[in-house]
Amino acid sequence: MKDKIRRIVLSAAQAAYDQGDLATDQFAPFQITEPKASAHGDLATNFAMVSAGVQKMAPKKIAEAVLRHIQDPDHIIARSEIAGPGFINFFITPAAWHPSLAEIFQKDHHYGESNLGGGQRIQVEFVSANPTGPLHVGHGRGAVVGDAVAAILSFCGYDVHREYYINDSGRQIHTLGRSVLYRCMQISGKPVDFPEECYQGDYVYDLAKEILKEKGGRLTTVAEDEAVAYCAEYAAGKILTVIRQDLDVLGISFDNWFSEKHLYDSGKVDAVIQYFQQKNLIYENDGALWFKTSAFGDEKDRVVVRGNGQTTYFASDIAYHKDKLDRGFEKIIDVWGADHHGYIPRIRASIQAAGKDENQFVVILTQLVNLLRAGEPVAMGKRSGQFVTLREVIDEVGRDAARFIFLTRHYDSPLDFDLEIAKQQTNDNPVYYVQYVHARISSIIKKAKAERAIEEINADDKSISLIREPEEIQIIKHLARYPETVIMSAEFFEPHRIAFYLMELAAAFHAYYNKHRVLTDDPALTAGRLYLIVAVRKVIRNGLALLGVSAPESM
Repeated sequence: MKDKIRRIVLSAAQAAYDQGDLATDQFAPFQITEPKASAHGDLATNFAMVSAGVQKMAPKKIAEAVLRHIQDPDHIIARSEIAGPGFINFFITPAAWHPSLAEIFQKDHHYGESNLGGGQRIQVEFVSANPTGPLHVGHGRGAVVGDAVAAILSFCGYDVHREYYINDSGRQIHTLGRSVLYRCMQISGKPVDFPEECYQGDYVYDLAKEILKEKGGRLTTVAEDEAVAYCAEYAAGKILTVIRQDLDVLGISFDNWFSEKHLYDSGKVDAVIQYFQQKNLIYENDGALWFKTSAFGDEKDRVVVRGNGQTTYFASDIAYHKDKLDRGFEKIIDVWGADHHGYIPRIRASIQAAGKDENQFVVILTQLVNLLRAGEPVAMGKRSGQFVTLREVIDEVGRDAARFIFLTRHYDSPLDFDLEIAKQQTNDNPVYYVQYVHARISSIIKKAKAERAIEEINADDKSISLIREPEEIQIIKHLARYPETVIMSAEFFEPHRIAFYLMELAAAFHAYYNKHRVLTDDPALTAGRLYLIVAVRKVIRNGLALLGVSAPESM
């Protein structure tokens, strides 16, 4: 509908120029928007105001000229008016919205799909938690955001590749190995002080018990470096298996699990350091190697190799992101926790230094999740050390509730996740509120088939013409907005837009259903209303699918 009004306005403006009512046929970019108040019409344009400078005319004069030349052969405009400093408001005839329903039925699962991306190759890297402990709810939010962004981009015509970066090298893995080894020693009766920097969770005890069962006391008799290395590899492998299982339960899979250790073993870290040394972008100072990130907007240069010869995490990060772009991805999206904000300038600097466009690199930062129970902060998990595990949350509230609630706020805002609300079958639970619409419509359709012998949901022109109640038109207008919502979600990497859209559509349906019967005594009206609510069901299903949430037939 916005495109139709845009064409009508442009045609009228051209006609106004041809008749001498406008000074030039050079028209400034303008918008077609939905007024916040329904009293101001269904759609409005700022054409007159943005054109004032070009036309050298008052906005109201421009608006009057445009309206004098409006041509509406399809009779979609009921009336139009000039408002405020020069807005043109359009009131659309109810019947003009009806074709949207036919489009939904025709496209079905593909309604809202587009070729916005044109096959552009995009990599979305998300979760990428260190395999040093179980996933927590913060990881869960990043996982769902990344997965939904990938699904939406794919639906909009991008060639999307999902990747998990395994931090299986470096200091944290070494610390994990020490943590497990020291627990092995304690279990074996050897006195040992457990360092504060080691991992404290009960899962470390469990890993130590497993290793002792396999290796016996022999592990505590070999050289410590050898024992730490073995414990680190064993524990990281076990933890990564659990991470994979937890993500599978959450409905998340990856096209590739990329190993940091592989970067070192393949020589790519050394190669990228030499590459930038040859470009005079890595230099030596006080025995360490520094990257000239300050030359590309970072606040200071960064160390890539310490004076003792050990590489920093930044070194492998440089190699990893260069490898991504070398693999031919036209855009790379990283989903990180908000505490990684400071890493963005240095990674962006390394990408620019490699001669790539910094706009190829996008970071989505997810804020903290505050876990609540009936409004009160949740105590620490019994077996998870200092956090509640993601798996504990999924097991309690279910995959659908977890995924949907993670997306009910923009990822750059903290999220309150109340476990009790997530389990309720009430309108306070957002996922239940939306899923119940799909289930209720499914129930109505079953009833129509059982009691009215209506086997196929379809409608002729007469039936569709009877869909004219204000609540019905509001629903259709909302359904017509779905493709634009999906595109906006893809353009701005904001999956919460679809969650919000679905909650608003659910509210519109509930308001309609509470006021009007679907199965009436008039067969034609019944057919029209069934046609309408099935369109709602299709869009609810499509939207939930993009968020990785099921659309149940009954609840």
